[in-house]
Amino acid sequence: MIRYAKPTTIDEALALLGEGAWRILAGGTDFYPAQGSRPFRDNVLDINGLAALRGIAETDVHFVIGARTTWTDIIRHALPPAFDALKQAAREVGSPQIQNVASVAGNLCNASPAADGVPGLIVLDAEVELRSATATRHLPLPDFILGNRRTALQPGEMVTAIRVPRTATAGTSAFVKLGARRYLVISIAMVAARLVVDNGTVAEAAIAVGSCSAVARRLAGVEKALRGLPADGRLAAAIRSAPMTELSPIADVRGSAEYRLDAVREIVVRAALAAAGPMNEHMVAVA
Repeated sequence: MIRYAKPTTIDEALALLGEGAWRILAGGTDFYPAQGSRPFRDNVLDINGLAALRGIAETDVHFVIGARTTWTDIIRHALPPAFDALKQAAREVGSPQIQNVASVAGNLCNASPAADGVPGLIVLDAEVELRSATATRHLPLPDFILGNRRTALQPGEMVTAIRVPRTATAGTSAFVKLGARRYLVISIAMVAARLVVDNGTVAEAAIAVGSCSAVARRLAGVEKALRGLPADGRLAAAIRSAPMTELSPIADVRGSAEYRLDAVREIVVRAALAAAGPMNEHMVAVA
């Protein structure tokens, strides 16, 4: 017999998860399309009654994003400029109606290579909080998303929060998405860039690319090439010659692997210039 449960406390939800296998229902924006017209064969744990999992809190060492926090919540919450890429990505998650109900944790647990929220969280060194009835653990986001539709979530666990260390919230960030049209589209490629500029020079760089490998990847070679450079148009030349060996794009109906590799280098340029500061806005337009 299929069970449906809608707990009102986290402890109640974790106790149910400890009893057997459940499909977790949060915003439902991926849950229902994936189900289609097939009959339900799994127990459904509806976590929409867990008010404690929604919202953004601050501690001395972290920004803590509750698992049920929506993309609209991200857009509206006052956050440091380092979160700008995540806010820009939030505006790309479907329509406003989707943004109003789709959860940040759901975007991660869906583990799509084209998940818009992942690059912006990766450049913030985000980690995922996983809880069961008996334990709590924290995984860096790249260790949580293992591949296409695969995560490190273990039986009896659920994502309860995403934590961003304050040490990763310096600087300014930007997000650039390439799709077949402007809105309501799955990414061909996307980039989040976070730069810390000190006295006109790039002191820190974090660059993450999605839709060009099974999971979103940081580009260590590009980051190394940017550090120490003046925060101006010279960043573009450095990016265009830097290695991007982390990427392994596929060919599909949205574009060939070769096109993705060419395109992503250009949108890395645009994201980095945008993150470097307003003085580069005219360069972004023509890059």
